[in-house]
Amino acid sequence: MRITRSGDWKIPSTRPRQVSGAAAGSGLDLVREPAQAAILLHHPLRLKILAALLEPDSATGVARRMKLPRQTVNYHVRELARARLLARAGRRRRRHLFEQCYVATARGYILSPELLGKLAADPAQVADTLSAKYLLGLASKLQSELAPSVELAAATGKRLATLSINTELRFTSPEQRAAFTEELRRSIIEVAGRHSSPFSNSDGSAAEGRPFRLVVGCYPIPPAKDLPINEFAEQSQYPSKTATWRESP
Repeated sequence: MRITRSGDWKIPSTRPRQVSGAAAGSGLDLVREPAQAAILLHHPLRLKILAALLEPDSATGVARRMKLPRQTVNYHVRELARARLLARAGRRRRRHLFEQCYVATARGYILSPELLGKLAADPAQVADTLSAKYLLGLASKLQSELAPSVELAAATGKRLATLSINTELRFTSPEQRAAFTEELRRSIIEVAGRHSSPFSNSDGSAAEGRPFRLVVGCYPIPPAKDLPINEFAEQSQYPSKTATWRESP
């Protein structure tokens, strides 16, 4: 079981960055700006070029490796740099010329649900709170709420207080899973009641303290490539269980 208590996300700055290291920036970059996402997804080559630049290289070097015209790669590299998805990573001499090198600003990227505007997934739109779609809606809401908090923390130079728990489980029967779900629900209610304050006052106004959202979800892990589809269907025939907690008892 992996438990972490802090976040270390990198948010794109408003100016191009200079990277002196030998590899892409560590961690994740959150893509919230529509213009930045549009540049990234405008052409399928851009994702491939960005992946090719997890290690510093020039547009000429990438073109050589991908067997593409240098002018084509150079154009896409400039666009990715303009969107702050690539950063300058020094220059290198090749024969009698100097080539500008670039590197990806992160090892991975997250497209924020905010990019979809009113079309972003919302768990409130799903009636069945025990369905996989409701869990997906919660994941979307988590990203949408966490993104501005990350930016505010970065702007003030503070670390954002977060908690995450990630582990893998196996259940051999629906009864075993139901017992696990019920005991987990009771435990969460008990711990929340003992170690948190009321979320709101009796008149509905916000209570003292900073509000947090706790989300608990469980879902079948996707099958391995060599697992027959009928075997996966048999393992996943029972609906997943999700639980959300907003107010302390």
